[in-house]
Amino acid sequence: MQAATDHLSTTFAALADPTRRAILARLSSGEASVQELARPFNMTLPAVSKHLKVLEKARLIRRSRSAQWRPCYLEAAPLKEAADWVEQYRRFWEASLDRLGEYLRELQEKEKHNDSKRRNGKKKN
Repeated sequence: MQAATDHLSTTFAALADPTRRAILARLSSGEASVQELARPFNMTLPAVSKHLKVLEKARLIRRSRSAQWRPCYLEAAPLKEAADWVEQYRRFWEASLDRLGEYLRELQEKEKHNDSKRRNGKKKN
């Protein structure tokens, strides 16, 4: 279980930065060079390269080489692992909220019943 947690930790650490999330969003529409990825950001190419190294370490992207062209590609498998992990907690919260909703409905029904009893009791007096 520790290895899975380590992968998740690396994935979530990589996703914690908005620049890296923006890079992944861009790569979701297709391959891109470092220069293309750097264009929307106000940072140097070495700074963008550092972000790419973090994403590579997390296995969220891969880079290839074709002559001078070094495209980056999205690797979605770690995102699926993270989504699957988060899904467990989504189900937990949905079930908890469903139970809370049911409890609130029961309270509302009791309140309606008590209000009705009070109104009917006042009418008889």
